[in-house]
Amino acid sequence: MRSYNVIGLMSGTSMDGLDVSYVKYTKSKNNEWSFDVLYTESYAYEDEFILELKNATKLSVPLMLQLDKKIGQLYATLVNQFIDKNEIQTEKIDVIASHGQTIYHQPENGFTYQIGCGTTLSFLTGIKVINDFRTKDVVAGGQGAPLVPIGDFKLFNKLADSFLNIGGISNVSFMKNNEIIAFDICPGNLPLNRLVESKGLRYDKNGELSKSGEINFFLLDLLNKLDFYSQSAPKSLGTEWLETHFYPLIKFDRDIENNLRTIIEHIAIQIGAILNDQKLKSVLITGGGAKNGFLIEKIKKYFDGEVILPSEEIIDFKEAIIFGFLGALYLENEPNTINSVTGASRNVVGGILHTPN
Repeated sequence: MRSYNVIGLMSGTSMDGLDVSYVKYTKSKNNEWSFDVLYTESYAYEDEFILELKNATKLSVPLMLQLDKKIGQLYATLVNQFIDKNEIQTEKIDVIASHGQTIYHQPENGFTYQIGCGTTLSFLTGIKVINDFRTKDVVAGGQGAPLVPIGDFKLFNKLADSFLNIGGISNVSFMKNNEIIAFDICPGNLPLNRLVESKGLRYDKNGELSKSGEINFFLLDLLNKLDFYSQSAPKSLGTEWLETHFYPLIKFDRDIENNLRTIIEHIAIQIGAILNDQKLKSVLITGGGAKNGFLIEKIKKYFDGEVILPSEEIIDFKEAIIFGFLGALYLENEPNTINSVTGASRNVVGGILHTPN
């Protein structure tokens, strides 16, 4: 039996902050994995920094490289704070597993790009770092996403028969013919958060603004007819797709409540359709969207099976926990991507290791 103590870092497409987990992962003699969450913390980004991340695609190469180092420095500062607060002995931490911040995700063009310099993070914390988990899968012909499903089925498989994460993007994983299948279903919090920015809010708490609006059925029909929904898996979404295909259909300067209401309905319809089409009996929902009571209500309307909401810690930190797990798999030299999920030619051990010395 072997175990690894890993700090997992997750900053998703919502770009609102950094989730940090410190978890002990244990591999039994019969190759089954278990985990024990020791500490968790979420650090919100300053508004100015969020704006900097959102405008990153417009940066020149030198400024992009500068931002890459800046994020590495920020991660290091927050990790060191986390370690100090929880009185963790640095020498007992095997590795930091960092997702980084996705700036470009274009697997169809052969690349995906997450920034947050691993070398900087490793040097400033004195701890080994694994990052860039997606690139090798893309090189192998895969989407480089989603990567969370391997953790769903190795760590959480006793809780439900499918797993839905509603972050900036909504993605699902489930078993079919003894293979793990996973893909992005539709947008999640990203368009909802963007709409409420005009009201000085970061998100629509519990879906209250959405609930006050009325459905724009013309817009709903346009959204439901987007080509992505007729494509077969494996498939994934990025902010580029939203900017090109989704956002041009929405008026962000007016009808905020009605647009929110319509997009909530759209998300619930797309999620319900996929879950029902796969004849799934239960779904475990995590991510920020799991806290949107109105969205959950609508998913229950469209999904025929049971909706399960886990503990708040799992809702908030499941992706950080699983990216930490990807780091443990890397240390075991065990594949941490699944080609039946990503479409790659084979399973690979993704990630790049950085050492402080």
